[in-house]
Amino acid sequence: MSEVNELSDFIRDMIKEDLATGRFDRVQTRFPPEPNGYLHIGHVKAIAMDFGVAEQFNGVCSLRFDDTNPAKEEEEYVDAIMEDIRWLGYDWEDRLFFASDYFDQLYEFALEMIKAGKAYVDDLSADEIREYRGTLTEPGKDSPHRNRSVEENLELFERMKEGEFEKGARVLRAKIDMASPHINLRDPVMYRILHEEHHRTGDKWCIYPMYDWAHGQSDSMEGVTHSLCSIEYKNHRPLYDWFLDQLGIFHPQQIEFARFNMTYTVMSKRRLVRLVKEGYVHGWDDPRMITLAGMRRAGISPEAIIKFIEHVGVGLSLSTIQHSKFDHFVRDDLNQRTNRVNGVLKPLKVVLTNYPDDQVEMMEFPNHPDDPSRGVREVPFTRELYIEEGDFMEEPHKKFWRLAPGREVRLRYGYLITCTDVIKDGKGEIVEIHCTIDPDTRGGNAPDGRRVKGTLHWVSASHALDAEVRLYDRLFTHPFPKEAEGDFTDYINPDSLQVIENAKVEPSLKDAPVGNSYQFERVGYFCVDPDTTDEKLVFNRTIALRDSWAKIEKQFQK
Repeated sequence: MSEVNELSDFIRDMIKEDLATGRFDRVQTRFPPEPNGYLHIGHVKAIAMDFGVAEQFNGVCSLRFDDTNPAKEEEEYVDAIMEDIRWLGYDWEDRLFFASDYFDQLYEFALEMIKAGKAYVDDLSADEIREYRGTLTEPGKDSPHRNRSVEENLELFERMKEGEFEKGARVLRAKIDMASPHINLRDPVMYRILHEEHHRTGDKWCIYPMYDWAHGQSDSMEGVTHSLCSIEYKNHRPLYDWFLDQLGIFHPQQIEFARFNMTYTVMSKRRLVRLVKEGYVHGWDDPRMITLAGMRRAGISPEAIIKFIEHVGVGLSLSTIQHSKFDHFVRDDLNQRTNRVNGVLKPLKVVLTNYPDDQVEMMEFPNHPDDPSRGVREVPFTRELYIEEGDFMEEPHKKFWRLAPGREVRLRYGYLITCTDVIKDGKGEIVEIHCTIDPDTRGGNAPDGRRVKGTLHWVSASHALDAEVRLYDRLFTHPFPKEAEGDFTDYINPDSLQVIENAKVEPSLKDAPVGNSYQFERVGYFCVDPDTTDEKLVFNRTIALRDSWAKIEKQFQK
């Protein structure tokens, strides 16, 4: 990021101590995603920590893809992850690495471990390995293959590498202690057989390193000083340290911090993959997704996301953040950055019967009411206009202050108008409203000072542009969909997407660039979708002006 925040937390305090004591004389971090899906908002915490810490201490941060599971990894995910990180404002410069870059060296390290009697080839199945492993309260037991000779292990490992065995037939395990109180030290698997094509190495390998075997050694070879991980890897740290100590290579410091959850979302990649592959959403960049690609398409800025992550903070306990808190940061950011425009989602025609047929007046609108430096724009005003269907009520209730028969309202920056007639079709449906204007109220103010409660937005019927508007909302109706009874997909919000095909927007939006965001006055925040063409504008709703979920969230909190 261009501006470094001098943040303070327990991780930064540990790094300061490492530098002060001389344990390290520099700071190098890395962000190590697995390319098996798109990044989501939960990853931003790790990205901001890895890159932010390095920048704060005048260090460097690398991007390394931990691509050790070819069955689930794709080049598409690699490209998407890089795009997302750059979009957030971070740069790994020339430090782009892949765990697959180190496959040859990791294999050589494995041979060293075998020769030192610290690794062996095991024929137990995955289920048998779990059975032999023991429990948190009971020790494990040795595999019957644990005491194979070095020569036999070397021969079998070479045959594994050459593809002589089927998937799952054998594994290479570290030889540590099956009675260790640290369950991850009970002879963990280092290599497994996978006859899968790798997105970078092709069919060169049919054995692939496990994450725990590849991760620490990759950190070491790159010169990482501080390996920052989420809290679930705390129990893996003894193994991380053990491998590095046995090999006698440069030893980074692993430090863990807590992840966070957010209500009305799922952050598991496995569940996100299901949403995409089973068609609950229209791809990884669907604006209902919490992926960075989805939020970008929704019109959420990276600055809003980073501010939210800074608000979440860094700790050791898993926290759950209310979605409404995230929405607050999104609204606050959009309120400051977006220009105002007029957009009518469900148009109802208004005919000003005492206004000349061929007259066009240009009404002056501020682009941002709180920022005069953004200037003004001119919006055409004509005899026939569109207002929101919901801004008219033939039989208004007591607290309805907008347009109704015989009532006067203000057209924003236009005129005061009074409804004189309601025109209906043969089915009794309202098709247009007839009104008269007060010609002395141009700009929307009465010279006699009379007060008008209702103010409506509008567009000229003859100048308005047609637009498709996609009204996105939260994807789930339950704040904790993965913990709720049944499958998490049972709580998909059926109203999470509503498409309006005949919306009308003011003509200033004719050449609105894809990705640009605007506030449709009195309606919400919208951005231009990539599906926009020369013939058709498409807008995505980023968020409504007001939180319609507040009452629902309070009910669940009770």
